[in-house]
Amino acid sequence: MIKLAILGSTGSVGRQALQVVDSLPGALKPVALAAGGNRELLLAQTRRYGPAMVTLANESDAVWLKNELGDQARTEVYYGREGLWAAAASSGAETVLTAISGAAGLEPTLAAIRAGKNIALANKETLVAAGELVMEEVRRRGVKMTPVDSEHSAVWQCLNGENPERIARIILTASGGPFRNWAREEMKNITTAMALNHPNWAMGPKITVDSATLMNKGLEVIEARWLFDVDYDRIKVVIHPQSIIHSMVEYNDGSVLAQLGVPDMRLPIQHALLFPHRLDGGAPRLEWPVRDLTFEEPDLERFPGLALAYEAGREGKTAPAVFNAANEVAVGAFLAGQIGFTAITELVAAVLHAHHPVPYRSLDELLEVDRRARAATARLVRGE
Repeated sequence: MIKLAILGSTGSVGRQALQVVDSLPGALKPVALAAGGNRELLLAQTRRYGPAMVTLANESDAVWLKNELGDQARTEVYYGREGLWAAAASSGAETVLTAISGAAGLEPTLAAIRAGKNIALANKETLVAAGELVMEEVRRRGVKMTPVDSEHSAVWQCLNGENPERIARIILTASGGPFRNWAREEMKNITTAMALNHPNWAMGPKITVDSATLMNKGLEVIEARWLFDVDYDRIKVVIHPQSIIHSMVEYNDGSVLAQLGVPDMRLPIQHALLFPHRLDGGAPRLEWPVRDLTFEEPDLERFPGLALAYEAGREGKTAPAVFNAANEVAVGAFLAGQIGFTAITELVAAVLHAHHPVPYRSLDELLEVDRRARAATARLVRGE
C-alpha cells in the first residue's frame, strides 16, 4: 500500500485522484490532504479517508474544520504555508501528488522533493517556472517524478524501455479547445461561460481557459523540455480534436509510438501513482473501431500563446517564470470579468517582452521575479 499526500485534494485532479483510491481498495492510502478554501468538501474527504493530517489555507477554516471533526478525531488540522509544507514534507507520505493550481505549487513541491518524497506531478507550472532548479533537486535527492498530465504521461509511456538518446521528436497533441475554428476577431466576444465549456475534458477553470487559448499547450511544451531533457526544436504540437491519442514519440528510425485512451484524467493519475503496476480500476475503455482521428497544425496567429511559450522557453533564465506569472494573472482577470478573452495573450506578450531575462541562483530570486511579473500584469489589467 502506497501512503499518499494530495496537495489540492478538493480540486479537479485531487477529486479524481480520490476516485482512483476508491477504485483500487488496498493500493493507496491518503495520509495527508491539503486544500485551499473548500472546507466543506475537505471535511467530507477527511471523514471518508481518515488521513493523519489535513490543512487549509486560512486559520478560520482550520478552526471550523477541527470543531466539525470533534475532540475524538485522530486527524491533525493545520493551515497556511506551514500546513502545506507539513503535508508535503513531513506527513509520512511516500508519494506526494502535487495538484495545486499555478506557481503556488512550486514551494511545496520542492519541499517534498527535498524531504525525499516521490512526486506525481500535476502542477506543470512548477517545471515551467523553475524547471532547471527542480530537476536538479530531483537528481540530487534520487526521487522519482512521474507526470500526471495526460500528454506527458503518454510520452513517458511511449519512452518506457526505449533509449531516450534515440528520440527524434516528441509530439504533443492538443484538442484545440472550443474555439479551434474561430477567427481571431470573433474571439473578442468570448464570454467566461463559453471559455469554460471544454469539448472533451472536465477540468478546473484556470486550466480550461488555458486550453481555450492554447496557453496550456505552451506550458506543456516547457514542462516536456524539462521532464524528458529534449530541446525545443524536438517538441512539436499538433491539434487532435478527438483527444484519443494523448501524445506520441518519434524515434530516429522513423517509428512513431502513440498512447491512446479515452479522455479521462483517472488513467494518467493512476499510472503516475502506481507505476510500474497496471491495475484494473474500472476506468472507461475505448470502443473499437476508433474512427476519424484527425490532425491539424496549430494556428499561431489565432492562438499566439503557444508561440509565446516557445519564445519564453528558448529564452530561458527567468523568462518562463514571467510568462507563467503573467498568464496566471491575466486568466484570473478574465475569469473575474475584468478583461476580454483575447486580452489574455496580449497582456502576457506585453509583460514578457518588457522583461529582460536573467539567470537565477535561488528559489527566492525566482519568486521575486514572479512577484514583479504579477504586479506588472495587474497594472496593465487596471489600465495603468
